[in-house]
Amino acid sequence: MPSKTDALSFCMIVKNEERDLPKCLDSVRGLASELIVVDTGSTDATPQIAASYGATVVPFDFTRVDFAAARNCAISHARGSWILMLDADETLDPSGAPKIEVVLTKNENAGYFLERHNHASDSAGSTTDFVVRLFPNRPHYRYRGRVHETVDASILAGAGRLIQTDIHIQHNFVSDREIRRRKNYWYIQILEEEIAEDRYDDTRLDFLAAEYHQLEMFDEATAITERIVSMRPKDARAHLFLGTYHLLYQHDPVRARADFNRALKLRPGYPEAISFLQRIDEQERL
Repeated sequence: MPSKTDALSFCMIVKNEERDLPKCLDSVRGLASELIVVDTGSTDATPQIAASYGATVVPFDFTRVDFAAARNCAISHARGSWILMLDADETLDPSGAPKIEVVLTKNENAGYFLERHNHASDSAGSTTDFVVRLFPNRPHYRYRGRVHETVDASILAGAGRLIQTDIHIQHNFVSDREIRRRKNYWYIQILEEEIAEDRYDDTRLDFLAAEYHQLEMFDEATAITERIVSMRPKDARAHLFLGTYHLLYQHDPVRARADFNRALKLRPGYPEAISFLQRIDEQERL
């Protein structure tokens, strides 16, 4: 059992999570001095379960979908000097608690990437990504984005750093293709509303391209990626992605070669760009 620290507030947003919530809260039991649970409209026993763990349950009007606003509501109620944020279908690995305690003692102005292992119900394998879920509780460190919300940009804007850790969280989710497709289209609608409100926020375009890609709407994903490159011409990764779309989905090796060469010029030795260029060379020799 980890020692409870007054420095840490555990925050989350929930809606109808009675199945997963106990596992999540059990995984952080005793780690934080307080639990803040923002409920966006549960009709099951979620609020009662959260309260049974000693959480402060805060109702939140989610009539206008805004996940960042809900997360920021949780942060606004937190009194600890650090925030740990998880979703109900995520659990903290037992080895993570002492590592978090070590991070808190350093008291750095930094957001910490946790290593997330994603397990879909319809797949025996898993995927891994990194998400900032541990960060200082500072007034200007807030989530941005109505969907695909992140806190990273506000930390960097506050002169903070982003640091990768080997703290693991497990993400177990039910994968249903039709539900996923409906969610893709829902997110696209919201992302397009955000882009219309702020056409200079290119981060929304990254997520929009990803949604189209998941729907296998590759022409649309390519067009969005072209917009990203026009807004971030010095972003080597953006040029790499555009090259993969031109090569794999547009079947245009000439444009793809130009994209990969640009990525390589911006990031000398870029291994993925080199690999794709070699692939084009091999195809042309056939």
